[in-house]
Amino acid sequence: MTPDEFRKTGHELIELIAAYRESVSAMPVRSKAQVGDVLGHLTEQPPQAPDSPADLIADINKFVIPNLTHWQHPSFHAYFPANAELSGVLGDLLSSGLGQLGLNWQSSPPLTEFEQRTCDWLRQMLGLSELWHGVVQDTASTATLVALLCARERSADFAQMRDGFRESAELVVYSSVQGHSSIVKAALLAGFGQHALRSCAVNDDFSIDIQALRLSLEQDVAAGKKPCAIVACTGTTATTAMDDIAAVAKLCKEFDCWCHVDGAMAGSAMILPEMRHLWEGIEQVDSIVFNPHKWLGVVFDCSVYFIRDKEHLVRVMSTNPSYLQTAADGEAPNYRDWGIPLGRRFRAMKLWWMIRCEGVERLQDRLRRDLENARWLEQQIEDTPHWRVIAPVALQTLCVVHEPPGVGSSQLDDYTQRWCEAINNSGQAMLTPAKVIDPVLVGSERDPNIWMVRVSIGSLSTEREHVERLWQVMQDYSNSASNANDPKHP
Repeated sequence: MTPDEFRKTGHELIELIAAYRESVSAMPVRSKAQVGDVLGHLTEQPPQAPDSPADLIADINKFVIPNLTHWQHPSFHAYFPANAELSGVLGDLLSSGLGQLGLNWQSSPPLTEFEQRTCDWLRQMLGLSELWHGVVQDTASTATLVALLCARERSADFAQMRDGFRESAELVVYSSVQGHSSIVKAALLAGFGQHALRSCAVNDDFSIDIQALRLSLEQDVAAGKKPCAIVACTGTTATTAMDDIAAVAKLCKEFDCWCHVDGAMAGSAMILPEMRHLWEGIEQVDSIVFNPHKWLGVVFDCSVYFIRDKEHLVRVMSTNPSYLQTAADGEAPNYRDWGIPLGRRFRAMKLWWMIRCEGVERLQDRLRRDLENARWLEQQIEDTPHWRVIAPVALQTLCVVHEPPGVGSSQLDDYTQRWCEAINNSGQAMLTPAKVIDPVLVGSERDPNIWMVRVSIGSLSTEREHVERLWQVMQDYSNSASNANDPKHP
């Protein structure tokens, strides 16, 4: 493709994206596709001769957009937001179009220095001190793996530089039962083994039980094992629970282990000064991960890993082959030594573009809007008989159950999943069901491990009118499921 052909097709693609964003609210939120529907449109053999860009655009309109699940829809309330501000989309396009590859400073000076500056912008936006240093990763899963590798090497006295940590005491990693699955995956990939993972009990608010955590630490020490890392969470996936960071950090200091904070979702909230009490004690931990590609709005993928001791990180991750050495080494960071990949994309460009185009105040206003909408929905639910919010609404996610008189306790789980699926299947909204232990039911005759429905508010275009409509839809479909035992719109 020549630059002139790129120019022409690029204009058409920008128009396609803009038109999609303008019309997405009229589309069913969840994809109607069946497995294989899209695959059936794709030729089994690669084309031997070039197709025209016009044909490709026609295919996008024919079988890509109609089969999407629309994450940018104002009624998308599933999972967590994966907001893609159009300003960041332009930054992502520019990042790809410039065709840069970061191996060291010399390979692309702007790539390195943009990452330095934008990570420091984020540090300031989050209210972190100057002791913190940031680096862009792809996802929180990768950042958590890097954190546990750092923890492992500190506990094992850099055993990777000798015979590995086979001869050291058994190292143990701790988190709560509400911790993300990526924590388990990272621990396994870092070589700890399933037997060295501890999933601690939680309190009624789903935060980690500090006493249970202490007991687990003490038992492992008594058994000759060595606590290596505790992963605390601000904004767990199922319930957005907030662990007591200060208390966890205190235990980490007492037991000489690494303290990593998974703030993948809740980190965005910390650009609001009034929300920072939720991670009080953050200055006492060793590392943090937060995902600007969730609520904040930087197009996926863009995760930022903050660490206090950058020299330790570099020592753990560094390799320095002769063909990558330059005169700038020591003057500028080589981000290949701050993570797993050798090469890196110009991800900082979309951060820079979005933050400059939106400004901190506009980002703050949008997050405050989402928090207010979540509080409004919480109040509606609390004021309506037979509806409950079963976890504290710390951010913008509500955990909801409906318990109508006509549905027996043994039928409630099936009923919950059916009315949630009915809404999703209708295309009017998208919600996520999940299982949690309901603290209200602990000690009762009913099994406390129940299905509930997560309502995550925070898409870019979600306004109060969309939340009001969602609440009406939830009532309509749940009433239909309750009365007719068949979840469909009345």
